[in-house]
Amino acid sequence: MKILSVPYYIGRFMDGLEVPSPHAIMTPDLPGDSLTYDTSRATAPGGQAQLRMAVLYSHLASHIASSGPTLLYSGDCLSVIGVLAGLQAMGSDPTLYWFDAHGDFHTWQTTPSNFLGGMPLAMITGRGEQTIVEATGMRPLADDKVVLVGARDLDDGEDAAVASSGMVVASVDEVANAIPPPGPIYVHVDVDVVDPSELPAVNYPAPGGPPAESVRAAVTRLAATGRVVAASVSSWNPQLPRAGKAAALTRSIMDIFIDGDA
Repeated sequence: MKILSVPYYIGRFMDGLEVPSPHAIMTPDLPGDSLTYDTSRATAPGGQAQLRMAVLYSHLASHIASSGPTLLYSGDCLSVIGVLAGLQAMGSDPTLYWFDAHGDFHTWQTTPSNFLGGMPLAMITGRGEQTIVEATGMRPLADDKVVLVGARDLDDGEDAAVASSGMVVASVDEVANAIPPPGPIYVHVDVDVVDPSELPAVNYPAPGGPPAESVRAAVTRLAATGRVVAASVSSWNPQLPRAGKAAALTRSIMDIFIDGDA
């Protein structure tokens, strides 16, 4: 797999994100305030951030579509929209395995904070805010094409939305011991799925998670199918204490896609 670095967090460049060298490719800086999408597309709070990410992840989608299998290191989970748009442009319709301590399933109706980083999985399944999805040309995934893995910290309203959805909700151990569905697979790992006592330097730590070795076992199970068309990481925060440990542990999980040539 080619390794790509997209070191942006909610549309803003983040310093210090280290990825496996020498394979990393840095995306170009966003083009100032010259945005290619009309501001009327962003009607909810945070509209400027959505428009910046529309530019960034449209660029990412084009890169994915022309690059083949890719392992992406990114600053947030919203980058998955760009990856999916690129995969769909290639004619791929993957099952998405979403490893995360959180549901990322808020809409403007349920969010207590208006934080876009709490919404990407809802966006991907066609719910709520759709500015970035529409801009990239991504087609929303059906619920039954999504497996939410390891989620344990869901807000009020978000928990009900997940429970009433058609997504598969699974533990890390269940994924490690199950037979994946047929067809292509996309694996996304938000590193906060690992218990923060072992993997520090995450923005929203959620105690009570699985050990890194269990997450690696689940990821290995998926990689072993030979059907993983993309993998991505929502990274640690390089500005927080013990970021170096988080980086090393993340690589120990995701290197299976390099070592195993998934």
